[in-house]
Amino acid sequence: MKDKTEGKWDEAKGKIKEETGKAVGDRSTEISGKMDQAKGHMKEGVGNAKRDLGVDEPERTETPR
Repeated sequence: MKDKTEGKWDEAKGKIKEETGKAVGDRSTEISGKMDQAKGHMKEGVGNAKRDLGVDEPERTETPR
C-alpha cells in the first residue's frame, strides 16, 4: 500500500510541477514534473504487483503492553 500511496503523491506533485513549468515557460521544471509523474506510475505499478502477488507490506499492529 505504501508504494501505491507514494506513487499517487509523486504523480500529483509531478503534474503540478509540469503545469507550473508550462505556465512560466520553464522547460526544466516542466520536464522534472513529467519525470516525477513517470516515477509515480512506476511506484504505483510496483504496489499493484506486490498486492497481486500477496507480498504487500503487513499491516502494523500494536503489541499489548
